[in-house]
Amino acid sequence: MLTPELLNALKGYTAGMKNRVSLVLQRGEHPKRSELAAFLADFAGVSENLSFEERDVPEHLRSPLSFMLEVDGEPNGIVFSGIPGGHEFNSLVLAVLHSSGTPLKLDAGIVNIIQNIQTPLNFEVFVSLSCHNCPDVVQALNQFATLNPAVSSEMIDGGLYPELIEQRNIQGVPSVYLNGEPFANGKIDTARLLEKLMAIQPALPANNDAPTLPLQDVTVIGGGPAGVSAAIYAARKGLKVTLVADRLGGQVKDTLGIENLISVPKTTGSELTGALLTHMKDYDITLKEHLRVDSIEKGDIKTLTLSSGERIETRTLIIATGAQWRELGVPGEKENIGNGVAYCPHCDGPFFKGKDVAVIGGGNSGIEAALDLAGIVKSVTVFEFLPELKADKVLVDQAQKRENITILKNVATKQILAENSKVSAIEYQDRSSGEILTRELAGVFVQIGLLPNSGFLKGVVDLTPYGEVIINERGQTSEAGIFACGDVTTVPYKQIVIAMGEGSKASLAAFEYLLKKGSPKESESSLAA
Repeated sequence: MLTPELLNALKGYTAGMKNRVSLVLQRGEHPKRSELAAFLADFAGVSENLSFEERDVPEHLRSPLSFMLEVDGEPNGIVFSGIPGGHEFNSLVLAVLHSSGTPLKLDAGIVNIIQNIQTPLNFEVFVSLSCHNCPDVVQALNQFATLNPAVSSEMIDGGLYPELIEQRNIQGVPSVYLNGEPFANGKIDTARLLEKLMAIQPALPANNDAPTLPLQDVTVIGGGPAGVSAAIYAARKGLKVTLVADRLGGQVKDTLGIENLISVPKTTGSELTGALLTHMKDYDITLKEHLRVDSIEKGDIKTLTLSSGERIETRTLIIATGAQWRELGVPGEKENIGNGVAYCPHCDGPFFKGKDVAVIGGGNSGIEAALDLAGIVKSVTVFEFLPELKADKVLVDQAQKRENITILKNVATKQILAENSKVSAIEYQDRSSGEILTRELAGVFVQIGLLPNSGFLKGVVDLTPYGEVIINERGQTSEAGIFACGDVTTVPYKQIVIAMGEGSKASLAAFEYLLKKGSPKESESSLAA
């Protein structure tokens, strides 16, 4: 399974291992076990600090397709149940490297929170190897286990445990269980995992003892194309810059194919996210990743309080928090997320192989989702609220050629029905006749656009009724010294290339604002002359 090229790359990755790591596979019989054993033997063969062994450890491992990591002979709480190929291969590589002493790229505030957990936390993460969101969750929880012996994490390939998937009524990934109970479903990042942990364990300390940053010239909230562009432009002006992001890449990270970023004919969301981070590392920018901004105190100097408890004081603020998938807001939607309601066709499509599904939304994202699903499921029905589709003609033409895609226009989704905790049908209204109709199906993929990530800005800057930050042609908001850019704003056409330009423009406007305002004597600002 591991090619010579991949094995050679692994030798380079593992060259700096400090601790000895063993891959321990549970004994037993399973048609896939020999494949997994060969995979692990090849993997362990790339370094003298890696070993592979097989033995009976039922107290730690659930099946003959389960293996755990031991560090210097002791289990470290990380388990993989399945063959970690596809998107999960990197999860295994990082788990081994972090277990062997490679530093974790986590903010000191996050490390402090995790290390103070005292209650045993046993996480199970059900994944699909085709899911590009799942590794983020697996890798985050593996890092938590590395930091604290009270935490354990097990990746479970749902495709190899159908009985367990059926028993727990899982219809979407990633699906996270904590101590045997549902904890999180669908796309969830490290920041959200931390918030949920702190909600159930309020005694966890905030990071009030973290070293205080000096007064910043520019603080950027958001790590997508707009935020990174703003941070780079500010740093190039010689300013003290901090970027706070719940995750680098933002919505871009969830995009599989990108073909409209001018001068780059074709790339992917993960590749572009990596390129953004690489470019940003060329500059002196303080990065606070996996953290959210809880509150903003306005004034000549703005004060931000982060989810870790840390506070940042800054002379200017650039908001680039982007947007998230918009929900339908109908009965049966929230109740069935992970049980038939999904927002990512790439991640959850394989769970509906041979079944009938719906896509809500006739824009580009909706028709693209229908085309992706058509090759997996039995049939796709597209529900569009307006009399005509909003998608590009080239996509509509492709959809109309598919025999298993049906398009219903001028219909309103009323509710999503479920039986035995699984989606069973969708109830909708023909807007012309007013007739209420029902269509039986197993899954509903919601693709109706984006919702600005601006909830924390109420009372800070002026917003539209839709939640977009109102800005002028320079990215200035209603509050002096606070600028905004990208998908969170009123700027039309939510595109990557536009977000990058808007981020650069907001940063230049912030620099101009600082020049006119002057540098206060008490500040150690490095504002360029």
